[in-house]
Amino acid sequence: MSPIITVIGATGVQGGSVVDAALKSGTYKVRAITRKINSDKAKALAARGVELAIADLNDEESLIKAFEGSTAIFAVTDFFEPFAASGTDPEAAQKVEFKQGENIANAANKTATLKHLIWSTLPNAVKISNGKTPVPHFDAKAKVDEYIKSIPSLLAKTTFLSVTFYASVFVFPMYTPNLLKSSGKYVQLQPTPADVPMSSIGDASVNVGIFALSILKQPQLTHGRYVLGAIETTTAGGFLEIFTKATGKPSAYVQTASLEDFDNVWPNWARLMGLMMIFFDQYRGEKVWGAENYLTQEDLGISEGLVSIHDALKTLDWSFL
Repeated sequence: MSPIITVIGATGVQGGSVVDAALKSGTYKVRAITRKINSDKAKALAARGVELAIADLNDEESLIKAFEGSTAIFAVTDFFEPFAASGTDPEAAQKVEFKQGENIANAANKTATLKHLIWSTLPNAVKISNGKTPVPHFDAKAKVDEYIKSIPSLLAKTTFLSVTFYASVFVFPMYTPNLLKSSGKYVQLQPTPADVPMSSIGDASVNVGIFALSILKQPQLTHGRYVLGAIETTTAGGFLEIFTKATGKPSAYVQTASLEDFDNVWPNWARLMGLMMIFFDQYRGEKVWGAENYLTQEDLGISEGLVSIHDALKTLDWSFL
């Protein structure tokens, strides 16, 4: 019987990528966690041979049941769902996300068959900046890191995967270049300078799964370690140049005078993204993504199948611009 990999977020970008990679490998029986077993996305997974398990991240007992028999678990939480549901209250969203991560960790630790947990995380901005530049959608995940580390039996089976910027970041409103008709250029507003370093996973819908399967193949290397999910490093301005090369749309990078000015364009949402960009501006370098001893693409020996920023952007539908 094939070992079971259970995937949280299987209908999303990261989880969907892991499902694709696991099915392609033929190594695992794939189980997807879903709250809506009759949704179109869930039915599409079932049609591909994926087992569906009903569970709610807010309910630890449902996760314990859904994890039964799992050899591997890929787990990711979504800060932005509770952020939107709370009326854009970052503190409320953090509480929900941390509790979900805590439930996942507890349920995973109670899974007798588990050999490997991959936890999709983000930098600990509070710790790195000594509280000066918190990033709400980072810091709840980082608190889950610390919770996992407080359970030695689970830490010994866990890999922390820090997934960097998606190539598709340009479809998020706060990053989308908008046409300025008087100049013919697509203007991207940001509260930070163009030379801010940006590490990217490239096409997350493909590359996250490649990283996850490589992590699972090398437990002796990856257990208890951080992995930097990145295949390219550029700058904010360089990212926009790649957008122009891929789409043929001339662009201009414009720094706003302040975070407040940026937030005035997309209230509350822009503040989150702006704080993230300010964090990366103030604390430059790839190590802010994970830990001092993180593993890289090269350490994992990943050399095939990855999709670059440019190639990912070439395939996106830009008709909405």
